[in-house]
Amino acid sequence: MGKAEAPKKGSRSGSSSSRNKTGSERAGQGGRRAGTRPSLTGDGGSKPLEERRIRSQGPGKGKSSLKTSRPGTKKPRRPSDKNTSEQIRLNKYIAAAGICSRREADELISAGLITVNGKSVTILGSKVNPGDEVKYNGERIRTERKVYLVLNKPKDYVTTTDDPKERRTVMLLISDACSERVYPVGRLDRNTTGVLLFTNDGELAKKMTHPSSNKKKIYHVFLNKAISANDLKKLADGVTLEDGFIQPDAVSYASSENKREVGLELHSGKNRIVRRMFEALGYRVDKLDRVYFGGLTKKNLSRGKWRLLTEKEVNMLKMNAYE
Repeated sequence: MGKAEAPKKGSRSGSSSSRNKTGSERAGQGGRRAGTRPSLTGDGGSKPLEERRIRSQGPGKGKSSLKTSRPGTKKPRRPSDKNTSEQIRLNKYIAAAGICSRREADELISAGLITVNGKSVTILGSKVNPGDEVKYNGERIRTERKVYLVLNKPKDYVTTTDDPKERRTVMLLISDACSERVYPVGRLDRNTTGVLLFTNDGELAKKMTHPSSNKKKIYHVFLNKAISANDLKKLADGVTLEDGFIQPDAVSYASSENKREVGLELHSGKNRIVRRMFEALGYRVDKLDRVYFGGLTKKNLSRGKWRLLTEKEVNMLKMNAYE
């Protein structure tokens, strides 16, 4: 076998001089922060980082050659990795289309209700590429930009996207808001007015309505008669309904002059909960207005009008910054 080439004269002293540089000289060559590991790039005249001796398999058998990996070189990407960075998890794709939340999307996938390019996909964690045809119950799913808006709901409108009794729905009030398909988050009774959120963001909708989110709601309640201080205290201490005990977070007279008006704060999202609480004490709610929901208010919004949420409001909702 041929001998490996000896190091050139002077190379040792060159690297030695590099090591003997003063601290100020080294500090000026990169401004490295204290406590960080040194950069292993092989610069400054030092030897290459990696040297491997490869035996020649050709005609010059027995000779050796030196193969060096140069700093900064990258391994070529494999063809199979071509679209990896563009892929998206299937449950995220479904949620992004406003169909449902990611967790609910996993249930649809497991149930075999989702197909990708004509084939049923039931494996959780599956990914899709841009341009793949994803269908739910035979209907193609299309992603769209996220839209968030708040409506000051008037009475005599049903909170649903479609009513079998053909009553007026809240969708009529926002028909000119956007081309995307949005839907109401939560529910307000037909004759309850106030703050109502709409979006096509399934993840956020789930976050805003799930009991574990514990979103605060504040109502302005108008009763059929003045409520006594004793009954107001009973309400504050909590009442027992057919579906369990319920206690508001806060309750007080909304007006010092009119004791038929009450302000009520609570986190429960049970059906008709406010009306049932007062009915348990012998009062009828003539008018109910939701003035606050999970950080949103109807400030500067006339009845029946809507507005798009600001970027700051959307970010705050996503961060769960509001009660």
